[in-house]
Amino acid sequence: MAVVQPGSFLTLHYRLAGPDGADIINTFNDKPATLSLGTGELAPAMEQRLLGLEEGTRASFDLPAGEAFGERNTELLQRVKRGLLDELGDPDESYHVGDVVQFPTPDGAGAYAGVVREVADEWVLFDFNHPLAGQAVTFEVQLIGVL
Repeated sequence: MAVVQPGSFLTLHYRLAGPDGADIINTFNDKPATLSLGTGELAPAMEQRLLGLEEGTRASFDLPAGEAFGERNTELLQRVKRGLLDELGDPDESYHVGDVVQFPTPDGAGAYAGVVREVADEWVLFDFNHPLAGQAVTFEVQLIGVL
């Protein structure tokens, strides 16, 4: 029976639930996911839980607050001036608490997201932490195939 190792290619069903038990991602009622370990498709703490499991295994792991997606970092709360927002995007854009806004990376090759936390006349406060940072999660997996 194949065993999960670093770099393994996996076909699996998985479920990620937040601290309230509500599903964030659940593939069990749909097509299974395929991924390669070590490519950043899963958080490192979740990948660690998979190492050594045999094909066909079904398991559930409770990851303590901060382990899966890191602790909340207050330095990732950033006020962005309206002028910069107008320059980077649509000057007529209106921002509301809870909106998710995409920003280009400095090299322009990618993007990252921030959640609007406060809106003022001259600035908007964005939270660039992962939405699950500092929270406990449950990771359930069923390994269908291991290559």
